Amino acid sequence: MKELKFVDVGEGITEGHVRKWLVLDGANVKEDQAIVKIETDKAIVDVPAPIEGIVKINAKENTTVHLGDVIAYIGTSAELNNLNVSGVKIEVVAQRNVPVENPPTQTKTGPSTTTNETLATPSVRKAIRELHLDINTIVGSGPGGRIMESDVMLAANKPKSTTQIQPPSTKPSISGEVERVSLTQIRKAIAKNMEESAKIPRAVHMDIVDANALFSAVNNMKKDTEQKTGVKLTFMPFIIKAVIDALKENPRFNSSYDGLVGEIIIKKYYNLGVAVDSPDGLRVVVIKNADKKSIIDIAKDLQDLHNKVSNGTISIDEMRDSTFTITNIGSLGGGYLSVPMINPPEVAILGVHLIRDAPVADNGQVKVGKILPISLSFDHRVVDGADAVRFTNAIIKRLQDPGFLKL
Repeated sequence: MKELKFVDVGEGITEGHVRKWLVLDGANVKEDQAIVKIETDKAIVDVPAPIEGIVKINAKENTTVHLGDVIAYIGTSAELNNLNVSGVKIEVVAQRNVPVENPPTQTKTGPSTTTNETLATPSVRKAIRELHLDINTIVGSGPGGRIMESDVMLAANKPKSTTQIQPPSTKPSISGEVERVSLTQIRKAIAKNMEESAKIPRAVHMDIVDANALFSAVNNMKKDTEQKTGVKLTFMPFIIKAVIDALKENPRFNSSYDGLVGEIIIKKYYNLGVAVDSPDGLRVVVIKNADKKSIIDIAKDLQDLHNKVSNGTISIDEMRDSTFTITNIGSLGGGYLSVPMINPPEVAILGVHLIRDAPVADNGQVKVGKILPISLSFDHRVVDGADAVRFTNAIIKRLQDPGFLKL
């Protein structure tokens, strides 16, 4: 008999949500057959059966499981019938999304795992030792309570005090009918990521692109591309190519900041993240090695990744290791300018908005033309306003160049 446990699926993920069982309790399954869908902070993953046998489900649908929890047993009918006799304890996992009135206040004591080990990378642990801090007193803000570099810096700079000051109550006043909605794993991950992003000293540079050449290029290529390749061509592949060229000229925007050692880590590869709206929340899909791909290749990757997000088959690997992110506010049909949140540990994010008709100057004459508003949020510890202007100008230069857009 084999215990099927929820194990680490990557990036320090310690909690999951049983989304859907693909087999019935008591069904015969084959080795490596996908039997359950688990939703994590990053994606929905299919968990395969480790051996052939009969399934005894231990964690029901819509329940939360933690690292090491047994979600099912697989074995022969005789082994499963003797399960309780053999002393194996079946752990019942608490139901999720159960509405309650006046829930008790809980005190967070650390990451929820099946062991008492504090989650932290070796480099973070080294920094904690060098700063003579107690790892058990540091509250981690990363996934599953993982201690991040910023948590260590915060603890190191925190003034010592013997008097504990109670924070003011933030409990909202409720005087009417309400509905309590539990956060999904995706929503929890977004919340943690945004809290981490909010710690970055951020500045924003905004500009307008003359989008007439871009608009014409896409319209001229769209029909022929779809007929020959089946790929729907949009503005985004051209924007991605322009961003990659600009990143090569301005490499600090393709980097991350290591505050513990005072270094900027400049990436020599170009994995472009694209923020995608989904019913479960915002996802950032990643086009790996985008600098080595053509406009059509990028368009195909975008189409495939969007489809995977829509049908819930996107993998963790397809949403990790981005070096720079673009968020396409214009695809939703609204927004003139915005202030996008940086995707940690990246240094900047580009927001692209709705291409629209507007008055533009052409050889001293005012005409109606296409404009594309863009916003660049950047980490002011790594780059300055002048750097942001040069980087943005490099993007604009390419998006307004018909020759570049024909590549």
